[in-house]
Amino acid sequence: MLYVGILKAGVTLGTQAWSLHHKLEHWQTMVFTVLSLSQLGHVLAVRSDRTFLYKQGIFSNLPLLLSVMATFVLQLCVIYLPFMNTLFKTQPLSLMELVICIGISVIVFHAVEFEKWIKKMQTKK
Repeated sequence: MLYVGILKAGVTLGTQAWSLHHKLEHWQTMVFTVLSLSQLGHVLAVRSDRTFLYKQGIFSNLPLLLSVMATFVLQLCVIYLPFMNTLFKTQPLSLMELVICIGISVIVFHAVEFEKWIKKMQTKK
């Protein structure tokens, strides 16, 4: 579990470093988005410590799925609604910046799923 926290910190700070290196104006919004979305990926992955999400089925826990979807929509509101920009001091991201944030965020999900695979391989030995 500790490694997941370190990984989240790493991808978040990595996003900041990459954004600053490329002189992106929206770096703070990108960092906030990666942090938020990586949490969503993590919650989907930790539903079971042994069963992969694709085996459980994304719809097997509808309340969780609806919560994740609602949180994603709220994150988009924070990014794209002008009054939310003012409130949260965010800036609208381009489509490419949003796709980059999503791509970086899924690293956490895949890391947890990979850990399940390693555990599964170890128990087969």
